[in-house]
Amino acid sequence: MAASSEVKILLIEDNLAEARLLQEFIKQAESTEFSIVHVKRLREALNELRKGSVLPNPYNIILLDLTLPDSQGLASLAPLMNFAPSLPIVVLTNTNDDELALEAVRQGAQDYLVKRQVNPEVLIRSLRYAIERKQVLESLRAVNQNLEIRVEERTAELVKVQEINQFKTEFVSMLSHDIRNPLNTILLVAGLLQNSGDKLPQEKKLSHFQLMRSAIKNMAQLLDEVSFIGKADSGKLQCEYELIDLEAFCRQLVEEAQLSTGEKHLNIVFSCFGVGEALCDESLLRHILSNLLSNAIKYSLPNSTVLFELISQDKRVIFRIQDEGIGIPEEDRQRLFQPFHRATNVSRIPGTGLGLAIVKKCVEAHGGEISFHSEVGVGTTFTVTLPL
Repeated sequence: MAASSEVKILLIEDNLAEARLLQEFIKQAESTEFSIVHVKRLREALNELRKGSVLPNPYNIILLDLTLPDSQGLASLAPLMNFAPSLPIVVLTNTNDDELALEAVRQGAQDYLVKRQVNPEVLIRSLRYAIERKQVLESLRAVNQNLEIRVEERTAELVKVQEINQFKTEFVSMLSHDIRNPLNTILLVAGLLQNSGDKLPQEKKLSHFQLMRSAIKNMAQLLDEVSFIGKADSGKLQCEYELIDLEAFCRQLVEEAQLSTGEKHLNIVFSCFGVGEALCDESLLRHILSNLLSNAIKYSLPNSTVLFELISQDKRVIFRIQDEGIGIPEEDRQRLFQPFHRATNVSRIPGTGLGLAIVKKCVEAHGGEISFHSEVGVGTTFTVTLPL
């Protein structure tokens, strides 16, 4: 405490003679300038402290008599501490009671003085030490709060690191599995052609070569998708906006998708409502819509309909793709956009589990949103909203 700083005391004492004596003792302080405000009741003290809720609290310490007309004993401590938790309190009593003194300190008082044992030196020392102890406690409390916050932050960081490490492990495991399958196909067919190629009819050879090409294509697609996810996660995925005729763009995608429906005999119905040209990244938009259309076809039931709606609404463009397929089980919906996650009811349908993760990254790169509604056995609707 600086020697030149003023210490303002709130004295709560109903006995005028004892109050004057304490004031005289305080005046004898040489190294510190004290000022004192005297009140007789707890209610008056609380009124003084209420001023500190509007203005900065002017007091540095409270001297509290434990026998007041409107409050007795340690019951006075709690209200004062509620109104001014940062102020140190020194209690005064006529009783030399160690238990009372310890209880006062336990409840938050910084010191305890027996009136008949008080002299100027004892009083001034008690006031100074009480203020210093309170400051130390407040500093420790602030340090503890900062430590708790830091521990929480560090714990969250460790949890995130653990989640990332777990994801990396799963990622490598799934990637190895998905690459191993086409590689095994290539090795098997290559070995068959090498050992028995001269004995196989031309038609069989062409069929085996087609298997190899398909396996290589699947592996290349998987590596492209993994590379795309890595680029997006590293923040390198940037939108290169250009003016696109969205209706014409979507109609072309529908025509391409219709050709891939094969023996399912699906009908893709496209509708456009008031949408013209818009600034989009054509490549990313193609990723979004091609993946969603491909999934709608892949998971649709034969002879069903896929609806594709393009809507302009409130400075937004909405793409909605609805199928009449197998639907998404409820337990899979929370993880639907995570890389390599595939729903539990699609084990017999080929796929990498990366398509929807890529879709979400592309939507986010546009500053848009993606949502879905699904019912098992009825179908799924994906809605992509992009700002215009």
